[in-house]
Amino acid sequence: MDFLSDDLTKYIEQHTETESELLMRINRETHTQVLMPRMLSGQLQGRVLAMLVAMIKPKSVLEIGTYTGYSALCLAENLAQQATLTTIDINEELEDRVRGYFKAAGKENQIKYLIGNALHIIPTLEESFDLVFIDADKDNYSNYFDLVFDKVPAGGFIIADNVLWSGKVANVNPMKSDKDLEAVLAFNKKVHEDHRVANVLFPIRDGIMVLRKL
Repeated sequence: MDFLSDDLTKYIEQHTETESELLMRINRETHTQVLMPRMLSGQLQGRVLAMLVAMIKPKSVLEIGTYTGYSALCLAENLAQQATLTTIDINEELEDRVRGYFKAAGKENQIKYLIGNALHIIPTLEESFDLVFIDADKDNYSNYFDLVFDKVPAGGFIIADNVLWSGKVANVNPMKSDKDLEAVLAFNKKVHEDHRVANVLFPIRDGIMVLRKL
């Protein structure tokens, strides 16, 4: 994920709105107590997500991949009082921790937290979503896109994280390729060639693909 120099990254973070005390706590506790802490969004990406919600003003948001709840709280931060966020994660071991964070933020009634396989849960969701954030297992990115597409109205947004895959997408070595990289490459190609959406790939952290349904 380190595409910029440490000095430039530090400058960017210093000139970006800081995390709340709760988000700092989640960041710290995730890095000290939870496996694979690099999955956490962090300050810059979290502020980007919060800003996008403030700009788009969605009435309903779907997140695929909750992890420890950091990104969910960033997405929920600027939601209108009557707006809702549904977030799905398969890891039930983190449920108590995440629900505790949601309660600490006062968002437990605004966030619908579902535990289970998103491939099975998404088809059961009857509501539409103005904004979808995909940040789960990479080999299902294309499947998640297909499953949510009809649930997003025209003018709605689908955002996908990790689409640069630590820069490996630009220098694919067939001898060192893996299924996650292949899945990310396939997803990027799929949505870029899909004329039903407009797309911009932002080089933020590990890459954020922003899609607007036409």
